[in-house]
Amino acid sequence: MTTAPSTAPDEATKPPAPAPVKSAWAGLRPLVLRLHFYAGVLVAPFLLVAALTGLLYAASFQAERIVYDHELTVPVGDRKLPVSEQVAAARETHPEGAVSAVRPSPAADATTRVMLSGVPGVDPGHTLAVFVDPYTAKVRGALEQYGSTGALPLRTWIDAFHRDLHLGEPGRLYSEFAASWLWVIAGGGLVLWFSRRRTLRKLRGTGGRRRTLALHGGVGAWAAAGFLFLSATGLTWSTYAGANIGELRASLGQETPSVSAEAAGEHAGHDAAGGASGDAAHGVGLDEVLSAARAEGLGDPVEIVPPADGKSAYVVRQIQRSWPEKQDSVAVDPASGEVTDVLRFEDYPVLAKLTRWGIDLHTGNLFGPVNQIVLMALALTLILLILWGYRMWWQRGRGSAFGRPVPRGAWQQVPPYVLVPLLAAIAVLGYFVPLLGIPLAAFLAVDVVLGEVAHRRGRRSYGGDPAAR
Repeated sequence: MTTAPSTAPDEATKPPAPAPVKSAWAGLRPLVLRLHFYAGVLVAPFLLVAALTGLLYAASFQAERIVYDHELTVPVGDRKLPVSEQVAAARETHPEGAVSAVRPSPAADATTRVMLSGVPGVDPGHTLAVFVDPYTAKVRGALEQYGSTGALPLRTWIDAFHRDLHLGEPGRLYSEFAASWLWVIAGGGLVLWFSRRRTLRKLRGTGGRRRTLALHGGVGAWAAAGFLFLSATGLTWSTYAGANIGELRASLGQETPSVSAEAAGEHAGHDAAGGASGDAAHGVGLDEVLSAARAEGLGDPVEIVPPADGKSAYVVRQIQRSWPEKQDSVAVDPASGEVTDVLRFEDYPVLAKLTRWGIDLHTGNLFGPVNQIVLMALALTLILLILWGYRMWWQRGRGSAFGRPVPRGAWQQVPPYVLVPLLAAIAVLGYFVPLLGIPLAAFLAVDVVLGEVAHRRGRRSYGGDPAAR
């Protein structure tokens, strides 16, 4: 009988070492890299236009002061005339249309603006601003005006160029598309930069693509917070995402409130009548209305809106968009001159305040020239990052006409416990920001189809992390 030889314990076959567990970020990084690469290549032209036009818009505030200095400023006199006399002078020179608002001179050297609506030859969405010397009641000129900030023709043209390229509503899709993707590109680039080894982030002593990458990543990391802010605030008044944000605010009770313009008292609708004449004087008149607003603490700059009809009140509102914001408003009964409603900015809902501050910061109003300089710096930085990004793409081609793309199939390396929640989050986000969600879904669909075609042809590649090469 043969006995099988015994095996010593130390000679027993050792179990195979377990495969190293791949971290979630190791699987996610190639996907973020691929998304950042293709979003940069395809969205960058839209971002470049937005940056160039935004640069012009940030500079337009100071340019407007220079170009329209004659209309905006006057020599300082001894005593300002009553607002009613200034409006009467404006109406004598420009009897067309109807007075829609009056902005009394807010500073010693500033003119009074009398805004006329329904003027032939003026865009229906704009007004004709008549500029009056508050000391002499002499009309110094008239210019078309747009928006609550009182943009004059130069700034209005640049604003429309930045917003919709003078293409109307269809053109607004370009700016919303750029704003929808800016935060994705900036956020992805920020994550990729700080996930690199510190030695690979150095600029000194590098050349070629490594140097371009160091410039692109380092400058982008410093400017990322600004880009994230511009993206978020830009979406608040966009066509589709802006509407969704508005609905969300409404559902949370965070809409921007407005003062009640209903006239009070038994004489409402009688003494206040006269709106059809196009004159701004109803009932007690502009001077008493302004005095009533002053008594409630409304300091300059203010705008007086005449009653819309015989049942409405005057509305006087502060229009200062610089810090600190002045946005208080009151309603004044045209028959009695009594204040019927008061709305303070401090009583605005939190999201309404944040929206107001965000928009004013985005447009360069909140901190004046300093704000505008920062916006110009961000625009120039974005332009440089785009140029460096395209240069890196070229350099990855090693002299060829086009750089090599980041290999596809990265999404298959993401662990399911990360991929599933990520897809759910993207779906929700894509619903609220459709010009992000729809292009992203289209890109993923095309990418999957092309990957499957390449797989069937036996040449699919999953090339690791090209950034580390």
